[in-house]
Amino acid sequence: MGGEGLPRWAGVGGQQGPYGRLTEGRANGTGCNMLLRTYRLCPPLLAALLLALLLAACGGSRGTQPAGSTATSATPLAKPANPAFILATTTSTQDSGLLDVLIPLFEKQTGYQVKTLAVGSGEALKKGELGEADVLLVHSPDAEKKYMAAGYGSARTLVMHNDFVILGPAADPAGIRGDRSALDAMKRIAAGRVTFISRGDDSGTNALELKLWRQAGIVPQGQGWYVESGAGMGVTLNLASQRQAYTISDRATFLANRDHLQLGILVEKDGILLNIYHVIPVSPSRSSKINAAGAQAFARFLTDPATQQVIGSFGKERFGQALFFADAGKDESQLGGP
Repeated sequence: MGGEGLPRWAGVGGQQGPYGRLTEGRANGTGCNMLLRTYRLCPPLLAALLLALLLAACGGSRGTQPAGSTATSATPLAKPANPAFILATTTSTQDSGLLDVLIPLFEKQTGYQVKTLAVGSGEALKKGELGEADVLLVHSPDAEKKYMAAGYGSARTLVMHNDFVILGPAADPAGIRGDRSALDAMKRIAAGRVTFISRGDDSGTNALELKLWRQAGIVPQGQGWYVESGAGMGVTLNLASQRQAYTISDRATFLANRDHLQLGILVEKDGILLNIYHVIPVSPSRSSKINAAGAQAFARFLTDPATQQVIGSFGKERFGQALFFADAGKDESQLGGP
């Protein structure tokens, strides 16, 4: 019959089939690359056939997770009515890099947008008191208890812990290396009148340092060897390194910065050096602008088992050890050091 009786849209070239010209070509879809042989049909039938082929070729891959990937919810969560809130936190969670992992994860899962103020625990608590933050992540237990007693927080929940370490130069002029007592080490530093760099910023680290001086019966303020940086942990570490001085740091921030520091851990693993973090949603009574829903969502996120796993594994790949120990749901009195 040749081409007699065929409409003008029948295939040109290729082998004649019972319904038109037979053609060969490649159809590419997401994750697909298959050779198709199709007949040229009338336009409606052709469209339906192509659609069916593409769905069959590509649809199966859309529900398949690659090996090692993390599954996500098939139904995305609705965007929060009030998506922005402020997190006030200690500088150690920022300087250690932990927040660089947790915040994007939280924002992706919930649709919230977090503005982080890394200011030290004392300043973070003050911002909560003034209603200038919605949720706090802090590590100054004595100050936190006073904050809660005053009614400034909705709840105070254990999240994680690590420990503080006493750092110093390799020369160790005070001779504290290997001392198992943090108090004895502080006494030796004071007796030797060797330079000690304090944060002097009312942070959780500063609060722990001042507690050690008090328990050692020493008043360092005003002494020529005692220097207050008035800055965060990263700046204080750099200053101590430059001046070959002693200082106190949380372990996580030191490990995250040690490659460019001329300091080492000289005293560690004394029970008094335990460093505990809590999350505290600010009470809505502090301000009509408090985003209570966002604060509660962040607190739930931090204590969720999946997030706790992320916290507990943070640092292992880079440093060969976890920088934080995940503690949600634990009895705080049972916590031990690393």
